[in-house]
Formats: sequence, C-alpha cells, structure tokens
Amino acid sequence: MGKLTDVLNELHLDNQLTPDKIPSIDLYMDQVIQLFERTFESSTRNEEEKVLTKTMINNYAKGKLLFPIQQKKYSKEHLLLISLIYQLKGSLSINDIKTTLSGINERIGDIDLDSFYEEFLTVAADNVKHGRADIAGRIEDITARTDELGQIMQILALVHVSNMYRKTAEKLVDQLAEKKNLS
Repeated sequence: MGKLTDVLNELHLDNQLTPDKIPSIDLYMDQVIQLFERTFESSTRNEEEKVLTKTMINNYAKGKLLFPIQQKKYSKEHLLLISLIYQLKGSLSINDIKTTLSGINERIGDIDLDSFYEEFLTVAADNVKHGRADIAGRIEDITARTDELGQIMQILALVHVSNMYRKTAEKLVDQLAEKKNLS
C-alpha cells in the first residue's frame, strides 16, 4: 500500500491553476505558457511532456474553444478556459471540448466565470480526495499478487474504470449537443 500512496503522491492530482495565481493584467502567449508550465509541470508524466505550447493555444483559438483574443493578450477568463481545456483534453476530443465549453464562450460577458471556476476547483478537490480512496480500495481488492501479472491486472482495472468515466462524459456531451441543436 505504501507504494501506491507514493504513486498517487507523484501524480500531484491536486495541482490546479487557482485564480489567485493569475496576474491581474492580460498576458502574452509566452507568459501564459510559463504560468501553465509552473503550475502543472509536476503533474506531467516526464520532463519531455509539455503542458501547453503555442501550437496548442493557436489550435484552441482557431477551433473556437476560446472566445476571441484581443491584441494578442489573454485575459483571466481566457486562462480559466485554457485551464478547463487542459483538464478536458485528457479524456475528450477537441470537438467534444468545443461542444462542452461553447455555452461559456457564447455568454462570456454574462456569466460569472470566476465563481463557476471556483466551483470546479471545489469539485476537483473532492474528486481527488474520493479518487485516492477509490483507487486504493480497488487496487487492494483486485489481487494480492505482487508479481507482474498482478500489476497488469491493476492497470487493466484502472483503465477500465477510466473508460467508464470517459464514456459517461462523452454521453453527457452528446446530450448537451443534442439539447443545443433543439434550441
């Protein structure tokens, strides 16, 4: 169990871009990348993995995952949306992310994105707490084997649970898209 605790700690699952880490001035792309690298670099799988690149940001803008950037500067709202995209991109396609965030992008001036994002951070912290316990319980229940086959079974079980969550999220995206098409 100690080894699993070490693995979970290495993941830095509680790393989040919090509003207090975002400067009160608009940022240029290089500054945005630096902010995200500082925030999430300990969460990456290895040193070669990039948290965010210019190409990614440009693709998000071109794909209309973000409302228009003004004078090559990114506002706090842009950074909050990029953070949400960062969370979503591990499980959802770019089209699904666009569908999911379109309601925010379309009403960016009319909604309190800070409050919405704070609510997300609360949910995320709760997910980490419960997720740690769930993973520990699942791994413990799977097998008492300590050999390679036991570890493979643990990997398979965790990926299976991950796929169930991803497929559920995709179904919810489909329902959101269907609802938008009917409006």
